[in-house]
Amino acid sequence: MTVAEAERDGAPGDFVRAIVGGDIAAGRTRDVVTRFPPEPNGYLHIGHAKSIVLNFGVAGEFGGRCHLRFDDTNPVKEETAFIDSIQADVRWLGYDWGEHLHFASDHFDRLYEWAEHLVREGKAYVDDSSADEIRAMRGTLTEPGTESPCRDRPAAESLDLLRRMRAGEFEEGARVLRARIDMTSGNINLRDPVLYRILRASHPRTGETWRIYPTYDFAHGQSDAIEGVTHSLCTLEFADHRPLYDWLIDNLPVPARPRQYEFARLNLAHTVLSKRRLIRLVEGGHVAGWDDPRMPTLAGLRRRGVPPAAIRDFARRIGVARADNLVDPALFDHCIRDALNDTAERRLAVLRPLKVVIENWPEGRIEMLPARNNPNDPDAGSREIPFGREIWVERDDFMEDPPRKFHRLAPGREVRLRYAYFVTCTGVEKDETGEPVLLRCTYDPATRGGDAPDGRKVRGTVHWVSAAHAVPAEVRLYDHLFSVPEPGADDDFLDDLNPDSLVVLDDCMLEPSLADPADAPVQFERQGYFRPDPDSRAGRPVFNRVVALRDSWAKIQAKGG
Repeated sequence: MTVAEAERDGAPGDFVRAIVGGDIAAGRTRDVVTRFPPEPNGYLHIGHAKSIVLNFGVAGEFGGRCHLRFDDTNPVKEETAFIDSIQADVRWLGYDWGEHLHFASDHFDRLYEWAEHLVREGKAYVDDSSADEIRAMRGTLTEPGTESPCRDRPAAESLDLLRRMRAGEFEEGARVLRARIDMTSGNINLRDPVLYRILRASHPRTGETWRIYPTYDFAHGQSDAIEGVTHSLCTLEFADHRPLYDWLIDNLPVPARPRQYEFARLNLAHTVLSKRRLIRLVEGGHVAGWDDPRMPTLAGLRRRGVPPAAIRDFARRIGVARADNLVDPALFDHCIRDALNDTAERRLAVLRPLKVVIENWPEGRIEMLPARNNPNDPDAGSREIPFGREIWVERDDFMEDPPRKFHRLAPGREVRLRYAYFVTCTGVEKDETGEPVLLRCTYDPATRGGDAPDGRKVRGTVHWVSAAHAVPAEVRLYDHLFSVPEPGADDDFLDDLNPDSLVVLDDCMLEPSLADPADAPVQFERQGYFRPDPDSRAGRPVFNRVVALRDSWAKIQAKGG
């Protein structure tokens, strides 16, 4: 199962774990088996990650196992590429299902046998009604449904029609198999739900073998039973389906008795997790694809540079509850910083460069200065960075007429250059619009390393890059994709897109060690955490901002929020 057997010692208590523990203590469960059951019709997102962490985590904590099972019951929307990407995403998160990779299609033969069993028992029938007619028959939340004219069709006739459906004799939509339960039930899911429908589509795994396919409701619980799943953990939208889950288990000769439990799905502010909405974002060109770093997909988060440990930590911190709530993305950012702080090496980068000339530095002289790779990890060692007469600094680190609390460069002010020397601004040159284009400074040779032997202090430290050695780069600054916490609450969710969700800076200057960066996040000092993007090319790296350094969640917690 990996990730230290799903981190069995570090999981918080919650109602799901209480249920599982109670089942073990009472002898109802001996070997805990959970499952993660994605549909192979799209890419996984961070909401799926919550379910993955829960299912693998619960299994690991109780010494059981977790299956990966694909709900491949709708070949119209399924692709092998999705199957491959889902497996890659689960492994990237750090989990392994071992030999327990399953597909609903593995069970198609047995599921069909059980469909015939229900027909013979008078608990299912073939209905000739159209989809619209069946929808109308179901009634509403306040009105009971009405029985189909086919509901009392003899079992032998339904069985013959079902077999002809399987043989491909009828057109798509001509007939369905429905359970015969209760058209007056207060739960609409029990009003003779559809169990099989005709779909004339090639299946990614079974090809043209089948012409009828089970619905999710019919395949899911029975697949759980076949595989020996003990605890079928679903999100709250499946709570109303649980009576049907139980009815099918009770009325079929299944080899085991799984039970379904529901928990609240992840709702993340400034984000959409609906598959339908994510498809609109991609197909409408509002993002650059499923792996756009602004997307909540695991592919997008991976490209942005979010480490899997941060996602696992986030899933554990938000916990497992019975009621929906909206999670502040500041918590997710906090988890990312926690994961990167001790591991990401530090580098110097100037995102909005302003040239500085150190006038008393000798022409042509280059000095190599030591710089720590990670102050939190002595074993990370150090590197040498070049320093010369001309350097780049951040444009925001200079103000000609600064306010009282501005402690960086200004005319006549002395500051510390990170790892280098104290410098004093002696002059500024401007363009025709009045914008500074060059600063003139002097340095104190006695302050090498950034400290003064006479003990004098400066209040500001400025990061820099040697102009002669700087690596030009593109840096992409990502922010929330939506400008409001709940997109679409008042209108079309696309109206709430954040126009500043991506800011591209194409004239950044990086220290020379980043000319050919490793595929790992680094911290640009005083800027944030960044990771190289696949769009990088030789001599022209592209970096994505993973997360800024400012930690608003820590401030929220400190205030008791």
